[in-house]
Amino acid sequence: MGERFAPHQDRSELHGFTLVVDTDGPEIYIGRCDDVTEREVILLDVDVHREGDGNRTKEQFVERAAQVGTWKKHDMMVLPRGRVVSIRKLGDL
Repeated sequence: MGERFAPHQDRSELHGFTLVVDTDGPEIYIGRCDDVTEREVILLDVDVHREGDGNRTKEQFVERAAQVGTWKKHDMMVLPRGRVVSIRKLGDL
């Protein structure tokens, strides 16, 4: 009977994964991926950390998040792709 239904076929392959998005500034974001395009990264249920907050580096924040999870600080954030240095799946850490 033809085509298989492919939910979210218009979204990035990262849709639904919890991502760690590092920027060229002091901020690093962890959130559920809604979409990644050439222009932006859209995250839902986002936690954000600024280098040095709580005496933690970005990487220390990510390591802790991988162990104990994150706290949602924003419902959604749209990050300009030009500021993004790296995108990783939190589950791969």
